[in-house]
Amino acid sequence: MDILFLGIIIFLFVLAVFDLSVGVSNDAVNFLNSAIGAKAAKFKTIIIIASVGVFAGAAMSNGMMEIARHGIFRPEHFSFYDLICIFMAVIVTDIILLDIFNSLGMPTSTTVSMVFELLGAAFVIALIKMWGDDSALSLMDLLNTEKALSVILGIFLSVAIAFVFGTIVQFITRAIFSFEYKSRLKWKIGIYGGLATTAIIYFMLLKGVKDMSWMTPEARQYINDHTAAILGCSFVACTLIMQLLHALKVNVLKVVVLIGTFSLAMAFAGNDLVNFIGVPLSGFASYQDYMANGSGNPYDYTMGALNGPADTPLYFLIGAGVIMVVALATSKKAQNVSKTEIGLGSQNGGDEMFGSSRIARRIVRTSISIHSWAQRHIPRKVRMWIDRRFDTTRTQAEQGASFDLIRGSVNLMLAGMLIAAGTSMKLPLSTTFVTFMVAMGTSLSDRAWSRESAVFRITGVISVIGGWFITAAVAFIGAAIIAALMHWGGAPVMILVAIVAIALIIRSNLRFKAKKQEDRGDAMFQAILSSDDKEQTWDLLKIYIATQQKHFLQFASTTYTDITDAFIRDDVKPLGRADRALYKEKELLKNERRKETLCLRRVDADTAIEKSAWFHLANNSCMSMNYNLRRITEVCKEHVENNFRPLPESYRETFLPIRDSIINALAQAQALVENGDVKAIISLRKECDLIKDTISRECHGIYDHLRNGATGNLTVAYVYLNTLQESQEMMSGLRKLLRATSKLRSNDPVARVGAA
Repeated sequence: MDILFLGIIIFLFVLAVFDLSVGVSNDAVNFLNSAIGAKAAKFKTIIIIASVGVFAGAAMSNGMMEIARHGIFRPEHFSFYDLICIFMAVIVTDIILLDIFNSLGMPTSTTVSMVFELLGAAFVIALIKMWGDDSALSLMDLLNTEKALSVILGIFLSVAIAFVFGTIVQFITRAIFSFEYKSRLKWKIGIYGGLATTAIIYFMLLKGVKDMSWMTPEARQYINDHTAAILGCSFVACTLIMQLLHALKVNVLKVVVLIGTFSLAMAFAGNDLVNFIGVPLSGFASYQDYMANGSGNPYDYTMGALNGPADTPLYFLIGAGVIMVVALATSKKAQNVSKTEIGLGSQNGGDEMFGSSRIARRIVRTSISIHSWAQRHIPRKVRMWIDRRFDTTRTQAEQGASFDLIRGSVNLMLAGMLIAAGTSMKLPLSTTFVTFMVAMGTSLSDRAWSRESAVFRITGVISVIGGWFITAAVAFIGAAIIAALMHWGGAPVMILVAIVAIALIIRSNLRFKAKKQEDRGDAMFQAILSSDDKEQTWDLLKIYIATQQKHFLQFASTTYTDITDAFIRDDVKPLGRADRALYKEKELLKNERRKETLCLRRVDADTAIEKSAWFHLANNSCMSMNYNLRRITEVCKEHVENNFRPLPESYRETFLPIRDSIINALAQAQALVENGDVKAIISLRKECDLIKDTISRECHGIYDHLRNGATGNLTVAYVYLNTLQESQEMMSGLRKLLRATSKLRSNDPVARVGAA
């Protein structure tokens, strides 16, 4: 049994290494986005500064380990075996969650998952102990409910606190500096830089260094007694240094953003390290205590030793820091950070790829009503002053940046301070929650959410927050189920669960590689958004549109083949798959329409006006063809599912040549939307007309056949007629798509006339 427990501890540490590397890669967006979005420095420079911050934060995170030891449950009432089940359930559930959420493309939070996994596993083990124990222990005795409640409230209140603080602080900062800030720095920049740097010294050093294992009680007492003096001296010194740098033509705001990146990376490591190694270290401490003092019965030996302070050896913290730094520097995920936060907060129009929801529309409408009320009651001179300070047309952001350095610095400083404050109070605030909501608050203050983009961005925010709540629920339930299974099943279940976790790690890595291949056109889309050359933007957009149209036509051809084959063979499964694929393609087309519309805004105004009608015609044609395919699928699926008579042989013989000609037309169109050969497009459009005529003759023949009282099954005849009619409409859609393609890609007036 002892060998099994040793193997479990080793397994926990192996998964901790995986969690460290994957976790820092996924969460790198938390402390990199503001510096990247504001273009404060080269990407490599930002990574180096963040790496130093991560390493420093890891070395200072010792105090946070107590959350995993006794922050959720009371270890003196749990046996060694109970805690092994809890810790094993937590780490395995974390792996399963990571795999599921990565597969679904949903956001998750390592802090939320760790806390709710501990709570779920401890809760079910507590219920099991109460069920079979006559000592009258209550749930309050077994769980540290007061601390657990404060941790949970701290996590979720941080959403509102971060958003409110982000909105207020950014409003004040923008009112002081305005968007045309470069001419207003003078003496203000020294004070601003001094405040920002002093905040780092207070929250990062005073709060962090005091918890270091090498700090003596005398040194801690000295810091407590002289905090005000240290901060006062720091503010004066930092203000003078920042003012001097400004006088020497150094961009102080870039310095502040880079210092903020360091501080936020440091706060991330200091706060989130417990999410990755807190559980394995607690398991290791339990194993050491059991081996040293245990009676040999893991079911009876209680773990009151975990109530002591978490004196984590420095080499564990340094080792964790090294792993995190290596992951940050080498991970492709970290080098290709998520565009979600940058897109939702972009000042110049971001990637509004989040659709529209009813709640978002209601929030926007309510906000507009409140804004109208405020405008009626705020004095006119005050409104004019605010409008001058918040005139977004005068923005002085760096070239290609999504927002300016003022907002980038507020994002980083405020998020770092809030996270460090929570860390100093031993509350595991979610860095994802705080940084994301601070960024949303600052973007709202900066009027980055226009009426055209607000509904999409609010939907995006709601989706992200919803993902966090789903994380909490799934983490609690999943850890509870796994802990119960292992507690009752013993060693065989533990081994089985470990094998499943390893398999999921391998599967998750394979899926990540596959997902990179699926993200079609993303690099091209980002290149269009970042291009400042309007002529180049239009050239890139034509290529981007052609690529998306080619993918759709390929999809349409394959799906049409699968649908008709399934109907002819009377096979329902391919029809079900096609139905789901068509719905996904519909959402993808809507997504691409929003992307392309966003790109069209960045081309020359005359070109955009001239081409917009053909751009919308092309997109509408694709949507129409998708609808035709869905109508064919729905009717055929219902027919086959009800086990009605299959398509007669006489109908098959006449339909197959028509189908082959349609598939051939779709295949030709794939090449033409790419090369834009006007003559070939004219020829293919005529061929589409011939196919439509052939379908019309076939339909008239069936009508005549039915009117003449021909015997046969009317149900299958109507399904066949629906297939023909929708196929005919699909050819009309293809003709319109080809015409729009010709107009979009050709600048030759003669060619345009010919294509008409």
